[in-house]
Amino acid sequence: MNDPKDPPAPDAVPTWGPMRSFGRIRSRTLKPRQAALFDTLLPKVALPDPSQGPIDPLALMPGAQAVWLEIGFGGGEHLCAQAARHPEALMIGCEPFLNGVGSALRHIEEASLTNVRLHAGDARDVIKALPPSSLDRVMILFPDPWPKARHHKRRLIQPDFVAELVSRMKPGAELRFVTDWKAYGAHALEILGASEALEWMAEEAYDWRQAPHDHVTTRYEEKKLGDTAPIFLRFRRR
Repeated sequence: MNDPKDPPAPDAVPTWGPMRSFGRIRSRTLKPRQAALFDTLLPKVALPDPSQGPIDPLALMPGAQAVWLEIGFGGGEHLCAQAARHPEALMIGCEPFLNGVGSALRHIEEASLTNVRLHAGDARDVIKALPPSSLDRVMILFPDPWPKARHHKRRLIQPDFVAELVSRMKPGAELRFVTDWKAYGAHALEILGASEALEWMAEEAYDWRQAPHDHVTTRYEEKKLGDTAPIFLRFRRR
């Protein structure tokens, strides 16, 4: 894809495997309020255990007009803001970082959200349990970039993972990937662009440099911890 709108060329692309694509699952002791929400609120909003069998999103929220999935929701700011804007949609959020889950629970409680379901673990397990063509939007915002070459195999975006994820997306569903690491943006573009089932929505460089109109900026994004301004890659399921 030697196109002026392309990010720089990617590093070598490894094959996705079962190893973890995320690091530690807790960095500090949970705040008392968050710890209490694990006992009181999480049981009400937790996604069914994907290891126990298929998950029917419409059984979780009868009448839902759409199903969105956010992979690695961090502190839950984006997930819960989108849930508040779109009460008609079921928002499924996956995050293995327990402090992030605690933060999301606080946002859910404060906004009295009823359309959010959380999985405190690996999103790949949830994807396997979802029915084909069940997702209207997938959001992967600022995943761990694993910048060292020897760790590239741990990056979430790998060919096998993308193939399985796309099979769970409806025709016309949107996949959003955002990173602030130049090499990971190129890596993701190479793999996502190679999928015959996905169509890159960008028409000019502005499209991958500018956030979508309904993007929610989080505290993480504002910290600017990467090596580039955010790269917004948007694909549509053919």
